[in-house]
Amino acid sequence: MEEQVKKAGKEVDTIGGGGGEAVRVLVVDDSPSDRKIVEMLLKNSGGLFEVIAVESGEKAMEVLGLNGVTALLNDKNIDVILTDYCMPQMTGYDLLKAVKEHSSYPSIPVVMMSSENDPQRISRCQGDGAIDFILKPLKVKDVQRLRSYALGRTPISKSGTKRKLPVDWIAESSSYETCQCCAEVAVS
Repeated sequence: MEEQVKKAGKEVDTIGGGGGEAVRVLVVDDSPSDRKIVEMLLKNSGGLFEVIAVESGEKAMEVLGLNGVTALLNDKNIDVILTDYCMPQMTGYDLLKAVKEHSSYPSIPVVMMSSENDPQRISRCQGDGAIDFILKPLKVKDVQRLRSYALGRTPISKSGTKRKLPVDWIAESSSYETCQCCAEVAVS
């Protein structure tokens, strides 16, 4: 089931499970192909997810109502935010910080994703509130983790405030090129 949410002249794609139990995932990725892969994986998960997909951090801010404008989906809650790290204008990291700093949304789980396995980036995101960091492309095994985050369960045990990446997350080779838009971002 596909529908368009229209408000104030803006359109946001939603693909959903339709049931009251569906986990509402806000997917933020500037790559149309990556966004479609995530949408299809979540859509084909037996109605477990309702997907709201946008192409930028700015659009995500509009959907959430964090840009001073009424939220596009103000009558519906977002259960999980799944955002690409590397996007033009507003990065996923910037979106993460904005969500965690806003008084209405600090408890929404934010999951970062990237095609680059950069330990400093992963640590930085988790230190600023990301609940997980998934390497692209998203896989079927990642889907259940998203649901568990929305339901308040963390599938990976934590040790202190930092988590170690499981070996299967480390990409031996990647078909993605290095993200040029983030090449100059300083990692603290």
